[in-house]
Amino acid sequence: MTDRYDSATYGDRWAAVYDDFVAERLDWPGEVDFLATLARGGRALELGVGSGRVAAPLSERGVEVVGIDASERMLDLLREKTDRVRPLVGEFADVDADGAFDLVYVVFNTFYALLTQDDQVRCFANVAERLAPEGVFVLQAFVPSLSTFEQGFRVQTRHVAMDSVELAASHVDPVAQTVFTQIVTIAEGGVRMLPIKLRYAWPSELDLMARLAGLGLRERYEDFERRPFTAESRNHVSVYARGG
Repeated sequence: MTDRYDSATYGDRWAAVYDDFVAERLDWPGEVDFLATLARGGRALELGVGSGRVAAPLSERGVEVVGIDASERMLDLLREKTDRVRPLVGEFADVDADGAFDLVYVVFNTFYALLTQDDQVRCFANVAERLAPEGVFVLQAFVPSLSTFEQGFRVQTRHVAMDSVELAASHVDPVAQTVFTQIVTIAEGGVRMLPIKLRYAWPSELDLMARLAGLGLRERYEDFERRPFTAESRNHVSVYARGG
């Protein structure tokens, strides 16, 4: 039941397979370079740090990195990977970390893990309070598209092999702007189900949240290699700062 889904569910259910799953599907050229340039060798805070996929290599660039996550299981993976990132357990909407940061960032659609507009607005406000005077907030996410849903549902085949198949079954609520997805793997050893629930927002909606927090859009690209963001872009990397 989706009503049992909370902020720790994703990390707790995905931790055992997260790094392998992500390694097969995520490759964002220039991601760490992009963030390291904006951090300028200062302090960075990752919201929804997970296993440290980005935080660990960023810390190796001379950046002091703090990572917050609601899942202790994910933070255990982070601790196994590196001792250079300071882990904090908590709701990342609260941005509950001491001091000011030159960079606050949230990547891989993780901002959408905040499941209400109120939580998303609150996150922006708390980020603004934690930014150093010249600090920036980087948000990477997909651009919503409902065209692939039929009567609110969608089933996608993600992988087919000799002994397994992977499906993604999704339901969208366009009023709440939420999508609940089950990643289902059927194999000889049994069935594995991994849930994801997101509350999506359009770039213009995110820009308004930023304005309410006293931030403005400074840059927006399609990816971390700074390709131009256009009407055809399926993802965006947005950089917010005071004064835009």
